[in-house]
Order: sequence, then structure tokens, then C-alpha cells
Amino acid sequence: MTEHAFTDAERRAVYRVIHERRDMRRFKPDASVPDAVLARLLAAAHAAPSVGLMQPWRFLRITDTGLRQKIHALVDEERRHTAAALGARAEEFLALKVEGILDCAELLVVALGDGRESHVFGRRTMPHMDLASVSCAIQNLWLAARAEGLGMGWVSIFDPHRLGELLGIPAGGEPVAVLCLGPVPDFPDRPALELDEWTLGRPLAEFVSENRWS
Repeated sequence: MTEHAFTDAERRAVYRVIHERRDMRRFKPDASVPDAVLARLLAAAHAAPSVGLMQPWRFLRITDTGLRQKIHALVDEERRHTAAALGARAEEFLALKVEGILDCAELLVVALGDGRESHVFGRRTMPHMDLASVSCAIQNLWLAARAEGLGMGWVSIFDPHRLGELLGIPAGGEPVAVLCLGPVPDFPDRPALELDEWTLGRPLAEFVSENRWS
């Protein structure tokens, strides 16, 4: 412990929001997110670390109902393609609820900005660090949403080229996430994919080693 540590109560809150964050698919109908809260969430996302301070994220707020429906159609089409690729588990996958695009109060698309090739610092040998940086921003938003009592779901089932065309994302830019955000009925105590018996999370011990991969 150092003089820079938060108080006990503050630390408990930080760890609580980390462990209670969930990938949400079910949202309260006809709910809303106050503008001030949405502004705080976006500010939290923008406060994320980024390699070389490149800040590669772009946030598109989808307020047009027709556009939301078109995004849902793209996701639903890819959902069927994913099911076909899963073979024996296709029907099981199709029974899962994997998004809340038509139900959530706010719909955001997060994209990698164009012009990223000019950022060399930290990316010369690992150019994918732009995506890592955007992922940090999304995680910040996710944790902040949970602290505000809101649910968020990260949808990655879409064709990025077609979604980019739909949203007018310029060449060099790339959508990486459709985020469903808003009030939810409850926060389950386990990940949805565990509750749906799709898979089980593995313990930390399986992912930690010392000095060499083991």
C-alpha cells in the first residue's frame, strides 16, 4: 500500500464494478439514458490509455430508428452465418439471445479512425495496438455504465465492411463494436453464456505462469 492508494471504500467500489460488469443482451423497453450520464460515459471512454496517445477511437451515436433497424439486419444476417459455421451447435447458438439492438435505450458504434498508419510509436512491430487501445476505451465505458446502474452489451457479429459502408466510415476506418446501452431488468451474478450453458469461464490459475509459458 502506498500514499497514492484509494480509500478502502473506494477500492471496494472499483473491484465491485469490475466483477459485476456483465455483457448484457436484455434491456428495459422504452427506457432512456440522460444526456448528462451519456456524456460522462463517453468522457470515461475517452480517458482510456492509448498507445503513443494516438486515441484511435471514434464513437457514433445511432439516433435514427431506420438506421438502427438496418444495423440489426446486418447483425441478424451474420448471426445466421455464424450458426452455419458452428456446425453441430448451430441450433443451440440460434437459441441464444446475442444482442439487444432494437431494445436498448442507446446504440453506439465504436470504430477505429482513419489515418492510423501515421502513428508509429508503439505500433511498428505490433500495429494491432490500435485495436487494443480502442478495447481499453470500450472497457472504460462498460465499467462506468455499470457504476451508473446501466447495462452494456458488446456486439461483434457483423461484417465490418458492410457496416462501415452503411455508416459512411471513410477508407482506413473500421467499425469494431456495436454497443447496446441502457437500463436493464437486473444484473446476473454470472456471465450470460454460463447461464445459457454455452460455455464455462476458466479459473485464473490456468492463465498465469512464471518466466516461461506453461
